[in-house]
Order: sequence, then structure tokens, then C-alpha cells
Amino acid sequence: MLPLEGLLEEAHVGALAGGKLALGDVKGVPAGKYAKAALEKLGLWASVEKSLAQSENVRAALALVARGEARLGIVYATDAKAEPKVEVAAVFPEDSHPPIVYPAAVISSSTNPDSQAFVTYLSSARAQEIFLAQGFTILK
Repeated sequence: MLPLEGLLEEAHVGALAGGKLALGDVKGVPAGKYAKAALEKLGLWASVEKSLAQSENVRAALALVARGEARLGIVYATDAKAEPKVEVAAVFPEDSHPPIVYPAAVISSSTNPDSQAFVTYLSSARAQEIFLAQGFTILK
């Protein structure tokens, strides 16, 4: 795996080879927002901005790379793991973007009798095994 900075510094002079960098729309897709934040923090945004292929969601960005329509892509590690046609080339430093979290709660107006059981299950050992197997990190 290449250091991210080196990979993307090369991207604007050769690694993209005139191709595209796929990512979720930076204005509305969370993964796109995280990608932009990381690229800005690393001082790389301006060098890749004109090569972007922005998509409606992270799986669409992943599909562009899997089909060879984009040379590189920025997606969640869990999505990359699910696509056998892609390989993770680099990972953003953890401090280069806001923390990525998936909160779950029962809203006070919920009338679904199963909602609390579902949220409780998400904290169970079995659910945590599933999350870990899919590449997620469990916060304590």
C-alpha cells in the first residue's frame, strides 16, 4: 500500500493518466464530504479537483472504479472490501477528516415495538462480530 500523500501527489501528474478520481458528491454525500475534507487537510484538493467524477453515493463511485471508468476512487474501506474488482491503494490518515460514526437511537415518537430491541441488538456481541467482519471499528 502506498502512502496516501505520495499516491495523490502522483495522481495530478501521472497516476490518474488523464482519468478520473471517483468519489461521492462533495456537497451532499457524506463520503464525498469526508474525502474533500481529507484532501484539503493534506493540501491535495486543488491538484485533483478538476479530475473528479462525483457520484450520487459511495457505491456508485466504487462501481466507476470497478468498471474501469475511473482510475482511482475514494470510498469507505467497508465498501472497498465488498468489491472484489478493486484494491485498496491507500488510506487517509485518521486525523485528516471528521470522525466517521453511525449513531443509532430510538426516537421519542417511535411507535414501533421492535425499535428498542433492534437498537439493543446493535450493541450485542453477535452484531459486533458482524460489524467487525465487514471492516467496521467498534467504538466503546
